[in-house]
Amino acid sequence: MAVTRRFFLKSSGVAMAGFAAAPSFLKRAVMAQTAGATGKDRPIIIAIFQRGAMDGISAVIPFGDKSYYSVRPNIAIPEPKSGNADAALDLDGYFALHPALAPFKTIYDEGHLAIVHAVGSPDNTRSHFDAQDYMESATPGNKGTGDGWLNRYMQVRKNPTASPFRAVSFTANLPRTLLGPAPAIAMTNINDFGVRAGQGNGQVAKGFEELYSQGLGDALHGTGKEAFEAVKMLKKANPQQYQAANGANYPRSPFGNSLLQIAQLIKSDIGIEVAFTDVGGWDTHANQGNSRGQLANRFQDLSQAVAALYRDLGDRMRNVVILTMTEFGRTIRQNGSGGTDHGHASCLFVAGGPVKGGKVYGKWPGLSTEQLYEGRDLALTSDFRDVFSEIAARHMGAGNLNSIFPGYNVSPANFRGFIRA
Repeated sequence: MAVTRRFFLKSSGVAMAGFAAAPSFLKRAVMAQTAGATGKDRPIIIAIFQRGAMDGISAVIPFGDKSYYSVRPNIAIPEPKSGNADAALDLDGYFALHPALAPFKTIYDEGHLAIVHAVGSPDNTRSHFDAQDYMESATPGNKGTGDGWLNRYMQVRKNPTASPFRAVSFTANLPRTLLGPAPAIAMTNINDFGVRAGQGNGQVAKGFEELYSQGLGDALHGTGKEAFEAVKMLKKANPQQYQAANGANYPRSPFGNSLLQIAQLIKSDIGIEVAFTDVGGWDTHANQGNSRGQLANRFQDLSQAVAALYRDLGDRMRNVVILTMTEFGRTIRQNGSGGTDHGHASCLFVAGGPVKGGKVYGKWPGLSTEQLYEGRDLALTSDFRDVFSEIAARHMGAGNLNSIFPGYNVSPANFRGFIRA
């Protein structure tokens, strides 16, 4: 009896794993990496989405604003004071870091962590779903945009010899920001990327590959062959045998594991250019806490993981930029449950070798009632698209920024200057 693919799949228990974005990823053949296109000299962006809306004024505290402590009697962070472990960490005499973000302070002092405050979307939605969609598509107020801004970046920066691992997301599904015609991969675990055979049968997996290599007239031949070539490329790099360098200690959390694996791929030199992951838990409507508590725990996980990635990559950070983002901020005044509700502007962090850090960027709008957005929220003074476009242009080398950010008049005059020329 002839063994058909259908019979083989049905009887063997073999499944392709790690191809959450397979239809897009498998549109073209795997191309060999070109000389000089390693992770050591290619610009790389690592984008991190803090889903749930981070409270920006608890992350980067405007302790110099006379209204800060009056609007938050129970959840304010104590102003900087030597010897007080719960006190904020002074940055410039006006702003300070939450004490749980202490790992960021070292990078800030080294001049490679910048903060953009009072940043966000000009759209006034307080819907998590809509605001995240608008930020990932980079078209605030427009629900009809089909692709994400990072995908459009790759469309603009065409690379016919790109690795199949040019854009990788460590998420269960491809995020909104990477949706589009340019190929991208979603995976949750490097070890699961490949072919799984029932009961660990390696011969079954080998047979599956051989079947896909047969029959040039078969529509599955091309995509199947490319899939296996990509798997082989990753296995050859052997990132599973990875050891973090420079004393880097990643937290044992899903987020920490994601950043650890991003470091694995970068160091494997398999052509990664765009990496993405996300981390939840920022929707602090109740029991937010101050120097300690729910929000402080989230800050600790975030900063420890990012700092570990920064240390681990070592000299490779000279061409890497790490960007955090969140859909909106929180209300300035605490609510009756010891938390904060959906707000407007927040802050974001940018770290890396190309970053002109050690500074809080942006125009501070103030926290007095007349200075607040709609009388309740931190007002917006930096459009997130100006931040994203500065990274795309000055770090990633993209031109035609209006194609990456459609409907927005991108102007270098609005760049904050946190990327070194």
